[in-house]
Amino acid sequence: MTLIEAVKARHSVRKYIDRPLPEAIIKELEETVAQVNREGHLHIQLVTREPRGFGGRMAYGTFSGVSSYFVAAGPKSGDLEEKIGYYGEKLVLKAQQLGLNTCWAGLTYNKIPGTYELDDNEKIVCYIALGYGQTQGTERSHKKLEELSNVSDATPQWFRAGVEAAQLAPTAVNQQKFYIEYLGTDGTSGKPQVSIRSRFSMVGYTKTDLGIVRLHFEIGAGIDNFEWVK
Repeated sequence: MTLIEAVKARHSVRKYIDRPLPEAIIKELEETVAQVNREGHLHIQLVTREPRGFGGRMAYGTFSGVSSYFVAAGPKSGDLEEKIGYYGEKLVLKAQQLGLNTCWAGLTYNKIPGTYELDDNEKIVCYIALGYGQTQGTERSHKKLEELSNVSDATPQWFRAGVEAAQLAPTAVNQQKFYIEYLGTDGTSGKPQVSIRSRFSMVGYTKTDLGIVRLHFEIGAGIDNFEWVK
């Protein structure tokens, strides 16, 4: 499964079957965790065979059968949430490629002492449930491409492909509070420029969402076709 295939196949799943992750898959996930932690200077951790993280009062009725998950954490900084979204979604798509299901969780989890480590300057942003789903999930409704971007007949095909991938990105309560703009080619770099920004949300989590969306756009558009600008 390619990354764009994983983007299209992946849906949020909250109910899982009692099937432990095989050691070979755990090893692949741990290798990917180590890679994204190096790249993003984060401290994401994989927890397996631990049912309490999603088994408390907050998670009851929302999640069931979760015994593996990612603890998405890193050093405190102004861009931590966006980095967690970007690199956490890399783990989500890797899990999809390995035949697993996932779900981002901003609140409905329990911090279980002894299952993770944090330095004094680090914090947990969210958890990501992981395992074999009872189903493969269902596709949710999406805003139109024109609501999420300035895509048009005048913008390149790669830009449309990027926005289509971004349209499939998981966001908190499916809010899709982002906007991607094609800015044309800058005279200095010679590369087409693209900007992305969050829109106001009463729900929050827009910074994490922005990181997820950014990765999806890069996968769909092809990172070599453009450069990000603020």
